[in-house]
Amino acid sequence: LVLGMATLNHTIISHSFFILLGIPGLEDQHTWISLPFFISYLVAVLGNILLVFIIITERSLHEPMYFFLCMLAVADLILSTTTVPKALAIFWFHAGEISLDGCVTQIFFIHATFIAESGILLAMAFDRYVAICDPLRYTMVLSHTVIIRVGLAVVLRSFSVILPDVFLVKRLSFCHSNVLPHTYCEHMAVAKFACADIRVNVWYGLSVLLSTVVVDALLILVSYTLILNAVFHLPSREARQKALGTCGCHLGVISMFYLPGIFTIITQRFGQHVPLHTHILLANICMLAPPMLNPIIYGVKTKQIRERVVSTFHSGTMLSLCD
Repeated sequence: LVLGMATLNHTIISHSFFILLGIPGLEDQHTWISLPFFISYLVAVLGNILLVFIIITERSLHEPMYFFLCMLAVADLILSTTTVPKALAIFWFHAGEISLDGCVTQIFFIHATFIAESGILLAMAFDRYVAICDPLRYTMVLSHTVIIRVGLAVVLRSFSVILPDVFLVKRLSFCHSNVLPHTYCEHMAVAKFACADIRVNVWYGLSVLLSTVVVDALLILVSYTLILNAVFHLPSREARQKALGTCGCHLGVISMFYLPGIFTIITQRFGQHVPLHTHILLANICMLAPPMLNPIIYGVKTKQIRERVVSTFHSGTMLSLCD
């Protein structure tokens, strides 16, 4: 009887929804904070949709590097759309309530997309390595079949390693507070409210991070070390500048992806005296900055994309003037 009552109480107090607070401590500033969120999201959506459209419609861009760039743009759209609209709903309408299923869905897409982006950046680094270090075998190494396989491997890896997170969160009963001081659901932030042992969640999350994102970052570092070594041994100064320009574009995107995340982890680990709202703002920068800046960086630095964008808008302007 006692065991039955305990089970009944445990069932009753397990939360089926959570309340996202937004950025705690800055509630009175939510309206102003929402402006950069909204502008960043608008730029990210329009920029990445335009990038995908240009790559698909421009035959000269049907190359491995631009295929991976197209994948990155789609991943950026998913990442920003998974988090920003809910954050804006919190800022504008105080609509912070989210169901457990909604929370788990958000966790899945955030983490799966993050790991997919890491894999795509590694694929792009390998593409640049082959193009600069072994250009004569470029088309043979990166054939259409290889590109499709790499793309599928990136997607399948991200989904397969994050899918267990869904079951790890769903198995938990939540008997502590259901108020999350955040703008979106994050795996460990949600798991901390569980009244069960979450060591499996902690160790699985750490193992996924180490085996995917950290390994990808190390392989990217090795790739660019070899690339830069090859670039500085090129005989022509013009060839060196062209190669460095291409590498600089990629390194800028890679830095925007990894550095905010690394800084966030460092502040969470060692910044006990850092205000909570600073942690939340840094976490949101990880979600906002790459999707917004990636299409801008590639649009400015890649000649073919830049020319296609200019011609698209020029054609649109001429048509409107003719009308």
